[in-house]
Amino acid sequence: MSSLIRGAITHPIAILAIVLAMILFGLASLQTIPIQMTPDIDKPVLQVRVSWPGASPKDIEQEIVLRLEREVTSLPGVQSVESDSRRGRARVTLTYGVGQDMDAALVKLLGQLARVSGLPNGAKSPEVRTSNSEDSPIARMALVAKDDVDINIDTLSEFVDTVILEPLSRIPGISEVTSRGGAKREIRIALDMGKVADFGLSVTEIADAIKASSAEVTAGEVTEGNRSFTLRTEAISYTPETAKELVVRTEVRDDRIFNVKLSDVANVELGYKTPGSFRRLNGMPAITFAVLREPATNVVTTLEGLKQEVDALNAGILAERGLDLRIVYDETVYIGTAIELVRSNIMIGGILAIAVLLTFLRALAPTAIVMIAIPASIISTFVVIAGLGLSINVISLAGLAFAVGMVVDASIVSLENIYRLKQSGVGTTQAAYWGARQVWAPILGSALTTVVVFIPILVLGLPVGQLFRDIAVAISVSVIVSVIISITVIPALASQFIKDAKRFDQQIRIPVIDTLASGFARLVLAYGRKVVKSTWLGLMVVFALVTSSVVALVMMMPPLDYLPDGNRNFVFGRISVPPGYTREATLNFAQSMEDVARPLWEQPNPKKLPHIDRFFFVAYNGGAFAGAATEDAGRIRELIPVLAEPVSKAPGARAFVTQASLFGRSVGGSRGILIDVLGPDYETVEPAFRLIRRQIGELFPRNAGHQVRVRPSENAVSPELVVRPNPDALARAGVSARDFAQALDVYNDGILVREIPLGGELVELVLTTQTRETAKIEDIEDIPVIARDGSLVKVGQLAEISIESAPNQLLRKAGRRVVTIQLRLHESIPLETAIAEINSKVIFPFNVDAKDGVRLELSGAADDLSK
Repeated sequence: MSSLIRGAITHPIAILAIVLAMILFGLASLQTIPIQMTPDIDKPVLQVRVSWPGASPKDIEQEIVLRLEREVTSLPGVQSVESDSRRGRARVTLTYGVGQDMDAALVKLLGQLARVSGLPNGAKSPEVRTSNSEDSPIARMALVAKDDVDINIDTLSEFVDTVILEPLSRIPGISEVTSRGGAKREIRIALDMGKVADFGLSVTEIADAIKASSAEVTAGEVTEGNRSFTLRTEAISYTPETAKELVVRTEVRDDRIFNVKLSDVANVELGYKTPGSFRRLNGMPAITFAVLREPATNVVTTLEGLKQEVDALNAGILAERGLDLRIVYDETVYIGTAIELVRSNIMIGGILAIAVLLTFLRALAPTAIVMIAIPASIISTFVVIAGLGLSINVISLAGLAFAVGMVVDASIVSLENIYRLKQSGVGTTQAAYWGARQVWAPILGSALTTVVVFIPILVLGLPVGQLFRDIAVAISVSVIVSVIISITVIPALASQFIKDAKRFDQQIRIPVIDTLASGFARLVLAYGRKVVKSTWLGLMVVFALVTSSVVALVMMMPPLDYLPDGNRNFVFGRISVPPGYTREATLNFAQSMEDVARPLWEQPNPKKLPHIDRFFFVAYNGGAFAGAATEDAGRIRELIPVLAEPVSKAPGARAFVTQASLFGRSVGGSRGILIDVLGPDYETVEPAFRLIRRQIGELFPRNAGHQVRVRPSENAVSPELVVRPNPDALARAGVSARDFAQALDVYNDGILVREIPLGGELVELVLTTQTRETAKIEDIEDIPVIARDGSLVKVGQLAEISIESAPNQLLRKAGRRVVTIQLRLHESIPLETAIAEINSKVIFPFNVDAKDGVRLELSGAADDLSK
């Protein structure tokens, strides 16, 4: 270390060149570092998704989910398996241990899924998704019609795919752009059941004929001479016209061949599917988009490219169609605010540091020397950030802001010791050398204590460790660089610019401050002399300081929270509706929320409430969700009671509205406590979760700002018409169970026969009837089924019909049925306090007396905090 200090003093120009190079390299590295809102977080989670159109949650769980769980539970490293089954789709979530090689885990999972067999017809192959930061959209958009344009936004699905999705997906840095809303095209084959019966056909026979009507097979190669030809059969190019000519049966009558074509028994037309949801933005029907980024992408640059492409679309083809594509959310707004805040903090911190140094040093030269440490340390940190593959985000920026006041400490200590030696008569060069040499060890020790504090964060593999790793790197690197500067740059500059030790000779004195400072200095010196002279006194002081620190820590330590929510300008709410409500009925609840919000975006100055910049909702069968943002981001929380009140007043409906968390993607955000009620079956779990739900509501009442939500929803049960065929009646009519089920399906939703390419997209061929005869429940009994002899037999003659209840959602955890109670706390209640109260008053008493295999467990932020 001595040679390093002496070399710095001997070659000051070289030291300045190195400092300048560090700054230049830092600025160059800054141009290559991706800018994001939050750090990249790789969660040890894999998710298997599967769809089975039209299947009930119970069927999809029994036929698919249980098979998947059986195969994946035994995979190495899997700590828990959870499943969520809903109508037509399900997902199985695998959580691995911290430190698991997720690439290897993904390969093993894909191999295990390849062994799954026996999936029902119509179920699509399982898909695997990871759970990383790039899964969260960096921007959301909405396509709406302009005010003076009359257009059905739901018919623009193909237009959206070709005109909007394709160019946006090609923007550098964007991995995927997904769209929601609108209606896909379909070729609808509407059967005339009378004609079907006249020809002696059945629905099953027609469906099988359509499936077998076209095939494309590569049959190898044919060699002729020196040339080789690929042999393949070409599939039929389906259109409504070609579909009409499809032969469903060939008959021989009087030695003549008769073909029964699809046009003989059905009308074939190209139309649109019924949309699965209503989507509205500021009162206008909309198609929504989510923009996902590639890993290690500069979000700012990527979104600049996105905005340019959106502007080009709006000025071109969208303007011609009377459409407007709006960016309703992008991360650059928050990123820009954070960068500006940190920039101002650094400037203010630097100015305050200069003011403090001038106050105590009373000279420009030493102040300027010390201030070099700030830009050199902070900017040099960017080189390490780039080398480690990290990003500039709100966390790393906060670390740099904290470091501004820390990086000058080492330089001040080094410079003060140089001054002390200079004042004692030592030469300038020797004072610079010995001044830095005497203090380098304690300076380094002090810096290492700062770095050691962050080691647990650096090695913590949990998501919270990954989240705050950037702040640890930023502060640690800045402090270490400042140590190097204090023993190289400071002595080098001091030897050149500080020639006179009498630095107080011509200073302006501040009477009160100088008097107090002198008295304080004398007091400290007197204390130091006594402590140094008496060993026992020194030990007593150490003991007193340690004891008082521990006592103060125990008494004043605030309760713990997991993560802050941040000040994101967005509130999000889920709406739970009574059982069995249709999409249209659910729309009424969402519109009640929209009606309250409408004056807040239409009126320029709404009374006492913040002006809404945008409001959206999505309504679907069995539920809805909505969100809003304000022009004044600081008033966003005022919207929570405003949006929740109209829905909560409606009988049987509930609204769960919260401010979106910066770090938590769930509705509960980073302060959501999940209480899992686990048991062997729903019938056993139901009374337990209703009891716990009531107890949680009493401990954390809604009128105190707390919100409670249950998953599956307490209203997640819908009426179901169950048709039970009579085997004897089916046998007498010569109708198979499959024919009977398809006859019901074709009269109601229609049967998906196959998917065909049409106009650059996959279009469904759907078999249905020309008249929907199930407008009422009683009409189910009158649905005709074609018997073996060609006569029409009614469903009521072949089966019994009953009305029963069925769940809309089924959850499983660790192979057991689970109902989750989600508690969102008011910001005044710390997470640790709430967890302690729940454990002592709810979970522990219940688990002690638990019966029938029912048990309570904490998860969510509560479980993360305990880890």
